[in-house]
Amino acid sequence: MATEVDISACANEPIRIPGSIQPHGFLLALDDRGVVVQASDNLAAHTGRDCREVLGGGLAASLGDEAARRVAAELARETPGQRPSYLGSVTIGSGFYDLLVHAADGLTMLEFESVSRSKAADFRHLYPLIGNFLSALHDTDTIVEMSRLAAREVKRVSGYGRVLVYRFDDDGHGHVIAEELDSGYHSYLHQRFPASDIPAQARELYLSSRIRMIPDAGYTPSRLVPENNPLTGLPTDLAQSSLRSVSPVHLQYMRNMGTHASMSVSLVVKGRLWGLISCHNAEPRFIPFEARASCEQLGQILALRIESREDSDEYHHRLELRRILVSMLSGLTQGPDFVGNMSGVAPQLLQFASASGAAILFENRVTRFGDTPEEDEIRALAAWLGANSHADLFHTNALSSVYPDGARLQRNASGVLALPISRIHNHYLMWFRPEQLHTIEWAGNPHEKHAAGPARMLTPRTSFDTWRETVHGTSMPWRGSELELALEFRTSLLGIVLERAEQMAELAEELGRANKELEAFSYSVSHDLRAPLRHIVGFSDLLLEFESGDPSERRVRFLRNIKDSARFAGKLVDDLLSFSQMGRASLRPSRIDMGDLVQACREKLAMDIGERRIDWEIGELPVVQADPSFLQLAVYNLLSNAVKYTAPRERAHISVTAEQNESEFVFHVRDNGVGFNREYAHKLFAVFQRLHRMEDFQGTGIGLANVRRIVERHGGRVWADGVPDGGAVFSFSLPRQLSVGQGVAC
Repeated sequence: MATEVDISACANEPIRIPGSIQPHGFLLALDDRGVVVQASDNLAAHTGRDCREVLGGGLAASLGDEAARRVAAELARETPGQRPSYLGSVTIGSGFYDLLVHAADGLTMLEFESVSRSKAADFRHLYPLIGNFLSALHDTDTIVEMSRLAAREVKRVSGYGRVLVYRFDDDGHGHVIAEELDSGYHSYLHQRFPASDIPAQARELYLSSRIRMIPDAGYTPSRLVPENNPLTGLPTDLAQSSLRSVSPVHLQYMRNMGTHASMSVSLVVKGRLWGLISCHNAEPRFIPFEARASCEQLGQILALRIESREDSDEYHHRLELRRILVSMLSGLTQGPDFVGNMSGVAPQLLQFASASGAAILFENRVTRFGDTPEEDEIRALAAWLGANSHADLFHTNALSSVYPDGARLQRNASGVLALPISRIHNHYLMWFRPEQLHTIEWAGNPHEKHAAGPARMLTPRTSFDTWRETVHGTSMPWRGSELELALEFRTSLLGIVLERAEQMAELAEELGRANKELEAFSYSVSHDLRAPLRHIVGFSDLLLEFESGDPSERRVRFLRNIKDSARFAGKLVDDLLSFSQMGRASLRPSRIDMGDLVQACREKLAMDIGERRIDWEIGELPVVQADPSFLQLAVYNLLSNAVKYTAPRERAHISVTAEQNESEFVFHVRDNGVGFNREYAHKLFAVFQRLHRMEDFQGTGIGLANVRRIVERHGGRVWADGVPDGGAVFSFSLPRQLSVGQGVAC
């Protein structure tokens, strides 16, 4: 039956200061005078001397005169450091011991490990071992092959029944990538150990102390006497002690795993715990210092080779990304159309991020490349990013874990990398990676917990049988180089967008100057043309009067054509003059009752309507803030337009309605006239644009352009919809409150 241990407190257990050691050796702590101030309570089992009796005395009282002289001589030659160093071997009574020394909390810590040999450790095999290992590593290309080679060498040196090499992933889980084992041992190759198997504080110890050995998982700890460091009054720090006792939870874990002896070698890459070489044996097994030192050296060399391999792979990956980046930037600067240029480099865009799809949201346009979510889903994601992510880059390989609607996008967007290219608008460049369904083989159920008595008393998981878990909603993770180069790409994009904005601003400034010059010119020309055109009309009338006796029918027809053409030209000049004034005159806003304004326009149209039958439907219209003269001209043009295009109807129907929201009033002028094809609705409000033949419906082509200019000067907008031979509706909006600056000339 498993021993009861409080696993709930395991993560906070003081494993650096257990207050005890493993009993295959003993410990003495000396102050700076060489006086023994702390000893392990198994001293008598090794030397025949009681630990309490030697406190306050010299080494001779603990070890005997000969051994004490030997140890003192070694200590005089070497100042203890923070990590244990080997000072040779010493005979104490009938036993032979390896001596390790290090400094901790102002004490000199002496550790004596009982060994079976009767001479000092022999390190002559270390040089050929390291040389052969380096030579073999040179012929390997992958980290897995290197790890397999290291596992083989460590097993040969240590004699353990099973040696694993596993690396930690970003979540702290250990993935077994190499293994060497004797027959009869369970294989864990390619399986994973959950991060909870190694608490954070244990990982910190693996960083500071690179090797740890447990010769017998069934040992009884030997306590330190006194328990606290006499110099500090605090528990003695045994983090670097080779004999340090380990957590009862870990010992139970080993027994549950069928392991009675273990050794771990840390693989530290760039100051980070990259992984472990973990050795297991079904029976108790002690490894002497020289063999442990060899295994530690093999681990350090493997870690350096892994670092070199990863750096090399990352370097070549960065080179390839930078090549693609340069190619993309070259294509993006070929013309002024930023989004169009992006479409031209779509293959490189996807290759750059190893993505299956990409999208750019720019100036209210969504352009997609490859396999992506739908446009509305991309817009929703961009809105969420704008509200929740304020960094220069957003990335995840499990979108559904952070985005509420992410589960709907799993198929093609489990992974997202997004670059904001505007601080004001939701302009984004996004890459998408598809869901990568994969099955993880765990060494036992990582979620397993077993009660063993009281509610807080638990045992470590007892089963290490393969437990498979299918992972959904994740994509291939984003590499650090991809994120770094993506930020560089963003900086370049911002430069391109800024340059484009500057060009557009310069163009707008030039266009503004040209418009003002054109307005001044059109005003001058329109004003100067009015008089001669009126003269033509007047003289045509006089000629018609002179010919009133018996005029030639042809001559009269010609004179009337001259008169009609001159009148139309005069109307065109008047409209042009009015259009130019729209951009020159200042707005003088006041409160306007739209019901009264519409009625005034109807009265003005009465002469044009004549005997025609028109059903007017005027809804309840609000009071607005606008320039009366300009707004009346706009409404008159819209109503006149409706009257003109309903002429073919036996009974015309024209309605004027309004609606409002928090920010604006919206007006609609509907008719049952000839309508138009909505495909060409965007042309209606441009100068001289017609959707019908002039022979059918006369007009200058300036009225609706005037409407747009007037409404936009008030801060509103205009639009239209229609169906051929099915009527039309012209709409415009006015803000509820004119902003500062809308009352002055453009």
